[in-house]
Amino acid sequence: MDLKNNVALVTGGASGLGRATLEYFVSKGAKAAIIDINDDKANEVINLLGSENVAYFKTDVMSEDSVKLAIDGIKDKFGKLNFIVNCAGTGYGARILGKNGPHPLDIFKFIIDLNLVGTFNVMRLGAELIDLNDPDEKGEKGVVINTASIAGYEGQIGQSAYAASKAGVIGMTLTAARDLARHSIRVCTIAPGIFDTPLMSLAKDENKEALLKSTQFPHRFGDPKEYAQLAEHIINNTYLNGETIRLDSAMRMEAK
Repeated sequence: MDLKNNVALVTGGASGLGRATLEYFVSKGAKAAIIDINDDKANEVINLLGSENVAYFKTDVMSEDSVKLAIDGIKDKFGKLNFIVNCAGTGYGARILGKNGPHPLDIFKFIIDLNLVGTFNVMRLGAELIDLNDPDEKGEKGVVINTASIAGYEGQIGQSAYAASKAGVIGMTLTAARDLARHSIRVCTIAPGIFDTPLMSLAKDENKEALLKSTQFPHRFGDPKEYAQLAEHIINNTYLNGETIRLDSAMRMEAK
């Protein structure tokens, strides 16, 4: 498929990987919907790219009703949906048993709900709208791209909630691709390494330095545009399906 004249839904589209992807897609001729909760940053993107190209739907990705309203809004605004890029998520650092006692259960549940359940929720409801499309010349209706993390493979100390949520996204990829194959919708996942995003800005400087030491080449943080370029390639390459792609400079995370 091609980005031009098609419509993308991007969760977390007001900042970080989501914003970089949304801006890149629009530069290639796509229309885009920001699914986020940050009004100021979302409006900043709209002012930059134009309300004719971008719409904002304040959405709790963990809520069925909230996502349904956003999907309806996309249909009303753009008339269709072709691509879903799930970038919404967050992290939390705590050992299973730390100095102050066991890992807070409510926080563990929240991370799973946002990163994993939220991804599933948007995918399942968005796929229903994508399924209404007529197949293109290759028989395809649309593409879903979810975001995991290399922490889903090599979670560090204190990342039990985050690693579990991202491992869930990885584990869901092939099943989702098989489920949606009959609807001519492909599903792939990107597992980023360390990228220059607001989420990474939460890390301590010493932790950032330790992470950088684990990169091979190039020896730097990833540029969010590189994520967007891979997302575009997944959309363009019809034979890519059911796959999780690491985007990490050959990085393998140490325990800490």
